[in-house]
Amino acid sequence: MAITDHKRRDQARRLRRSQTPAEARLWSGLRGRRLQNCKFARQCPIGPFTVDFLCRGARLEVDGATHSQDQEIAYDRRRTVYLKAQGFRIVRVMNDDVYRRFDDVMDMILLALEGKLPEA
Repeated sequence: MAITDHKRRDQARRLRRSQTPAEARLWSGLRGRRLQNCKFARQCPIGPFTVDFLCRGARLEVDGATHSQDQEIAYDRRRTVYLKAQGFRIVRVMNDDVYRRFDDVMDMILLALEGKLPEA
């Protein structure tokens, strides 16, 4: 295994240990096949990127909203292009929605898993 693979796995572990409150809440609804019996993993390396919540079987990533600083926006754009080229669909959720409209967020993810959510 290359050193970069070790670094990416270590980074994913650090991200899992330092999740935000919104990530923890979202994970509580996705973990343990709680949503449509689909298996989700969190902070998974995919190519050169780490994705927040991933359902490999449905080729779906659930991600927080894009960032606001120019460098982060460019990174998000590259990441989105890469993931879509690999056949992944991406659902973006806002932290505020996770806190205030959790059931709606879970319903939206369910629609995406079923292929009923239009691509953004």
